[in-house]
Amino acid sequence: MAVGDHCRYVRSGFVRYGMWGGALSEKMFSEERLEQLCSFPEISSDELIWYFTPTSADVAFVDPGRGRRSVDQLGMLVQLCALPWLGFVPDDVALAPPVAVAWVAERLGVSSVALSLYGQRAQARSDHLAQVAKYLEWKTAPAEGRAMKELEQFLLDRAMEHDSPMLLFNLAREYLVAAKVIRPGALVLAKMVGTARKGGAGLTS
Repeated sequence: MAVGDHCRYVRSGFVRYGMWGGALSEKMFSEERLEQLCSFPEISSDELIWYFTPTSADVAFVDPGRGRRSVDQLGMLVQLCALPWLGFVPDDVALAPPVAVAWVAERLGVSSVALSLYGQRAQARSDHLAQVAKYLEWKTAPAEGRAMKELEQFLLDRAMEHDSPMLLFNLAREYLVAAKVIRPGALVLAKMVGTARKGGAGLTS
């Protein structure tokens, strides 16, 4: 299930009754907080410069000179900048911070307004993200794959030292960014945090 699917579960109320940990997720994070974890946050001036200043190679990647539309160039470049910043790319790319969109649009020489037309085809957006991840040498984390098992162990180790759900969530996010692994959906990660807290409490009691 893609990141966007997890966000839709939050919006439809599945935080309380759904398949990703049910009440466990609800106790740790409110629906509002989970919604925030699926979305673009505000961006600082330092983050803007660090993450949204594409290189010439980045621009050449999204504009290969083969007739790619300016809206797709801009959407891909926003995804390319957002992935290292957040560790994932929110479903609605058009809701990226306007100042960041304007920054990269100027680099491309296109209007930032074009981004409002991006992502009308979800498959195209997903295909672009896959290309971006390959270009940046990031990888996904299949449910039963090695990356997820290593994340489970990392969270269990941290849960023996810390009990704060938000701290554990952020530590997991930082761990995944350092490993260049795309963050799983917020509900999936919230469930993993809850499982780690329960396991850590059992080992330290």
